[in-house]
Amino acid sequence: MKQPFRFAMLAGAVLTTLGLSSTAMAGGRADLVLAALKAGRAHQPNELLVKYRDGSTAAQQSSVRQGLGALKVDTVRGGNGGRGELALLRLPTGRDLAATLRGLNGNPNVEYVEPNWTYTHSASSNDTYYTNGSLWGMYGDASSPANQYGSQAAEAWAGGHTDCSGVLVGVIDEGIYYAHEDLAANIWSNPYDAADGIDNDGNGYVDDVRGWDFDGGSNNINSGGANDDHGTHVSGTIAGVGGNGKGVAGVCWSGVKLISGKFLGRRGGTTANAIKAVDYFTDLKTRHGLNIVATNNSWGGGGFSQGLSDAITRANNAGILFIAAAGNDAYNNDTTASYPSNYPQANVIAVASTTSTGGLSSFSQWGPTTVDIGAPGSAIWSTVPKSSKGNLISSYASYNGTSMATPHVTGAAALYKSSHPGASAADIKAAILGTAVPTPSLSGKVLTGGRLNASGF
Repeated sequence: MKQPFRFAMLAGAVLTTLGLSSTAMAGGRADLVLAALKAGRAHQPNELLVKYRDGSTAAQQSSVRQGLGALKVDTVRGGNGGRGELALLRLPTGRDLAATLRGLNGNPNVEYVEPNWTYTHSASSNDTYYTNGSLWGMYGDASSPANQYGSQAAEAWAGGHTDCSGVLVGVIDEGIYYAHEDLAANIWSNPYDAADGIDNDGNGYVDDVRGWDFDGGSNNINSGGANDDHGTHVSGTIAGVGGNGKGVAGVCWSGVKLISGKFLGRRGGTTANAIKAVDYFTDLKTRHGLNIVATNNSWGGGGFSQGLSDAITRANNAGILFIAAAGNDAYNNDTTASYPSNYPQANVIAVASTTSTGGLSSFSQWGPTTVDIGAPGSAIWSTVPKSSKGNLISSYASYNGTSMATPHVTGAAALYKSSHPGASAADIKAAILGTAVPTPSLSGKVLTGGRLNASGF
């Protein structure tokens, strides 16, 4: 498991790497934010996330905005019962962001302030699939076709474990082409909010029948059309329909339901929308008792965010795993933190990418204490939408990335939960990490020293 003191170690490592002393600002998290800003991490220009202190009044919060000459753009998390809200503010053009951050960190009505970081996925296309030897990431030692460096999912299937009924997974990413021939049967339909123009379940999202597009502010989880290829691709690895004689098969063949939390658009995604997406799944589970096992988070970028960290903590408290890509820039995450995979909460599983010959993928980030496990991420075939004569059609493509490795682990989490219905998030994580296959290329590179074994439990 991740070491409990990891956060403090990472903070020091980041500050050392970026040349900032621990006394540059009061508070470790403020140091992390300024360090990432100095390092040039991408963020939305002139935007700040401000968390007001619990108990602060509306007048005091208004005074903060007026002092900055800022406009409130959005309420990311409401302030109820004396809790200070988390607000997205837009600053006047030309105002120095770092200086504003320093100034607000001393304001008695502000708990924390940070940029609205920008996140992106990282996967590249290189050009059906199980029977012709292409879907190596699902193979096992004894499957046919076989590949000992696959996830071993095929051996779980051979043992009759293909049904993940009753298990739900959140896909925080781009949207999902939900009409895809290999996905449609495994897309969630909200039983609490019918498509009638009314917010029947009272969560603030009208007709979120398959999830929500936080980037576009609508219930259309495929509003990006063919541009929602990344979200659709990771979805196919988790839950592509198996045994139907077409396309690919996901780790969970049937029964599992995917819920979309779209926050990545054409220009990437923001911290504000990532927080909303994480909280959306937490709310679904805590208010309705939905069996949401995990969210898949094949994205990264930006710097440390207390707001996003708090949202992951709320998901942890709700028993939802947060499975995250380690990143594709081939560096050590122990030395230079990569978010969101480096957040220290117990529900986080950070995933590196491996090749079909058992190597660590050349692009994959690693970390002996901050990255947990490896999984297939090079040349991974899965579902994508394709534009044809102005219409979307079902298609398939091969992508590379820790983005592709992560959904193998997410699918394994769903597979485990389906056969161990009483398992907690901690139990599932322990099972996944505890059955990792020792792999020379991952020794000293990831916490387990091994790769995913989806048939090991």
